[in-house]
Order: sequence, then structure tokens, then C-alpha cells
Amino acid sequence: MMSVDLNCDLGEGFLNDELLYPYISSANIACGYHAGDLDTITKSIEYCLTHNVAIGAHPGFNDKPNFGRTEIQLSAERLQDLVMHEILVVRFSAMKMGAKLHHVKLHGAMYNMAARDKAMALTIADAIHRVDPNLIVYGLSGSYLISEAKALGLQTCSEVFADRTYQADGSLTARSEPNALINSTEASIAQVLQMVREQSVTSVDGSVVPIIAETICLHGDGEHAVAFAKQIHQTLKQHNIDIKAK
Repeated sequence: MMSVDLNCDLGEGFLNDELLYPYISSANIACGYHAGDLDTITKSIEYCLTHNVAIGAHPGFNDKPNFGRTEIQLSAERLQDLVMHEILVVRFSAMKMGAKLHHVKLHGAMYNMAARDKAMALTIADAIHRVDPNLIVYGLSGSYLISEAKALGLQTCSEVFADRTYQADGSLTARSEPNALINSTEASIAQVLQMVREQSVTSVDGSVVPIIAETICLHGDGEHAVAFAKQIHQTLKQHNIDIKAK
């Protein structure tokens, strides 16, 4: 049977978090820098354990006022320290609860910068490797983060998005653009099925872009997050596509 992971960015302080866990297979938990704190991390891990959801760390820039979505230039040393610290916060929280950290997925501006910047991707991949070489790196399909993580011998999981539009080069449409977000459940479902079954996505200019869809992301802060999650879960099951973490 075909299978795919369904992940969600969580622990960021939004009220619908608890409603999302029944429909997903992995969670990316904010580490306290762009959002969240030790209490939300603990509660998120509890939800993961209750619903058999894989636990991931979701590091981003230390910039709560901008929700980690503003690009910040850091030295390689400072960036590595930041990422390692954030991962360790979630990893130790999980260990205290008898759970294991499964993966790392970057947040916001850090995610997009590492996707296109090879040196930055290598710095972050090395930080993840130093914390635990068994962690799986979630990254944008076709990005430098995926290639550099593989080069270090890390497991990777190529990510696609259910609620974002794409450019012809396979990058996500910038949030500053009016058509960056998908707000229609029907459009989201159509994109998900194309990505999973055909391993391609149709960009905003109509071109068909090849991708690798191993994990599908939903943003927990999205206006339609719960409705999307429920419908995507139901549709994948109807098409005999299993939902499970890598």
C-alpha cells in the first residue's frame, strides 16, 4: 500500500492544536524561540504520545515578534549553537517523558534560507548530526537541506505543502505574495493527491514541477488547519494511501 507522512507545525500557541493530532502522523514542536515555551513543548509531547504521533523539533530564529518569519543573518557558529540548543530542549523534554525525538524540521525564514543556501544547509545539517545522527531531517523537496543532510549520512524526508502554492523552480511562493496560501479545501486536496500519486505539483504559472512527496505539511496556525487536516486524512484513506511517519 502507498503511504505518506502527514506532519503539522504545532506548539506555537494556537488554540486548535489539540484538534489536529488525531489526523496527523508527525508533529513539529516549536522549541521556544520563534514560539512556544517549556509548557507548550510538554503539552505537545503529551498529545503526541496520546495519539501515537512522531515527535519532531521545530527550530527557528529567536524572533517571536516576527514569528520567526523574518530572515536573520548569523555566523555559522551562532547558527549551529542556536539550532543545537533548540533541538536539545525538545529532545530532553521528550526523554523526561520516556519518549524519543524522531525528526527535525526547520521553521519559517530559517527553513526557506536553508533550502536555497548550500553553506547554511550544511551548517544546520551538521548541527543536527552532532545532536543525534539518527534524527530524520525534514526539508523542502529538492532543497539543499535535503542534499547536504544526505551528504552527512543523515536520513531525510522530502516535504511538500498542502496549504502553500509553488513557483516554477519548486520553491514556495513567498508569504508576501497574495497567492501564497491555499484557502480552498478542494484546491488543497487536489494538490495533495497530485503530489502523492504523481510526485509533481502545478506551480502558480501552470507548469508541472517534479517533486518527492514523502511528508505533507499542514501549518497549525492556518485559518483552515483543522478542516484541511480532517479532509486530507479522510481523502488519503479513501484512496488507499496509508498515513504514517517514516
